[in-house]
Amino acid sequence: MSTSVTEPDRTAPAAAGAVVAVLAFTGIVVSLMQTLIIPLIPQLPTLLDAKPADTAWAVTATLLAGSVAVPVMGRLGDMFGKRRLLLISLALMIVGSVVGALSDSVVPLIVGRALQGAAAGVIPLGISIMRDVLPREKLAGATATMSASLGVGGALGLPAAALTAEYADWHMLFWGAAAFGVLVTGLVLAVVPESRMRTGGKFDAVGAAGLSIALVSLLLAVSKGSSWGWTSPTTLILFVVSILVLAFWGWWELRTSQPLVDLRVSARRQVLLTNLASVMFGFAMFALTLVFPQVLQLPTETGFGLGRSMLVTGLVMAPSGIVMMLVAPLSSRITTTRGPRVTLMIGAAIVAIGYLFGVVAMSALWHLVVISSIIGIGVGLAYGAMPALIMGAVPPSETAAANSLNTLMRSLGTSIASAGIGVILAQMTITVGSTEIPSERGFHVTMAIAAGAALVAIALSAFLPKFVPGKSVATKVDTEPKVDTEPEALTRN
Repeated sequence: MSTSVTEPDRTAPAAAGAVVAVLAFTGIVVSLMQTLIIPLIPQLPTLLDAKPADTAWAVTATLLAGSVAVPVMGRLGDMFGKRRLLLISLALMIVGSVVGALSDSVVPLIVGRALQGAAAGVIPLGISIMRDVLPREKLAGATATMSASLGVGGALGLPAAALTAEYADWHMLFWGAAAFGVLVTGLVLAVVPESRMRTGGKFDAVGAAGLSIALVSLLLAVSKGSSWGWTSPTTLILFVVSILVLAFWGWWELRTSQPLVDLRVSARRQVLLTNLASVMFGFAMFALTLVFPQVLQLPTETGFGLGRSMLVTGLVMAPSGIVMMLVAPLSSRITTTRGPRVTLMIGAAIVAIGYLFGVVAMSALWHLVVISSIIGIGVGLAYGAMPALIMGAVPPSETAAANSLNTLMRSLGTSIASAGIGVILAQMTITVGSTEIPSERGFHVTMAIAAGAALVAIALSAFLPKFVPGKSVATKVDTEPKVDTEPEALTRN
């Protein structure tokens, strides 16, 4: 089957701002799904008349569905149209939201949450659309804004969900998500053009199945290991299955002519190191989400808890998302003038500073607001640089797949953070009354480990190619798409 790549149409500068605004808003809406039910987690067993172990799947299902959907949607977007796959992703989110809104038992809710998670590919698809349709001089700022929407939606979703859960029926969370989904779908249809950039060819079903099995096995073991037992047969079997299937998947991807993920491209220094740094950033960013809500809501009798409500907790976390969006232009400016490598290193350094401040100061509400804002600045800078690094090293025909893999690496980092930090906080406890809770030292150790993850990201970034002054951030591979009828030419760069 022949494969062709067509030069993309560039959107007129006057319309570029509208495209960026709509795609960024779409990213925020989809990211809201991450924190949609966090305020409800303690109440779900009562609301659904189910065991806590069963209702926990409402969170796990979203994670697993997203891990499968992100690489698959990215590759399909490269093949059949990124806007088309973005719209399909939004449709899945809308259907999942309606299913969740109509749920009164645990199984339909889990199904709805899985469908919502399947929309996780929207952000890498949106970044890839920008590469294809925007004027090149606007690309750095646009992708920084789109990438920041991942953190913005998650941070702003927490207070919004807490407010809704506290003063309205919990089903309104899902009806609201469905309404936002319909709104952004209409905006995408009206404003966002479809790129003519296509790879065509045959979808790698074996690669998709292999990667899905490996990821689901790994993430299940990581997310459920603490409750099942890290040495339980189920956990160990899942780890073994993940390793074996991943090995087979790598063997297959290197031998098929049109792989789901081109491992030769992924092994390029710039792509590989950026993805490894993304794992570190995913870990570092999620540590904040695990620590702050507990410190804020633990009773003051502990000596370090602040005794605040979930709504106040959400409001404290919200500034981190806001500053992520505000620093997107700064991220773009540094990337354009000094290169994305420098932007990534500065962002990682700021994140490390924020967490180190948290090691010594978490005793007042304003401390946490300052810390979350500092970390938000660092994450915003770094997230804006990552798409530039990825797109500067892969051909246009693989943009969506490469960005999706980078997004997947961030998600892997958050999963590792959830499991690893959960173990730390479960081991470092104190007893208050008859209840065991994480100790203050446990929270400080967690903050120090997150700072360490950011420092590892700096070390990885140091080995990225240096920026050449006067040269566009986009490399030659970005500005000169090929037109070729041979599949091998597109997959064996």
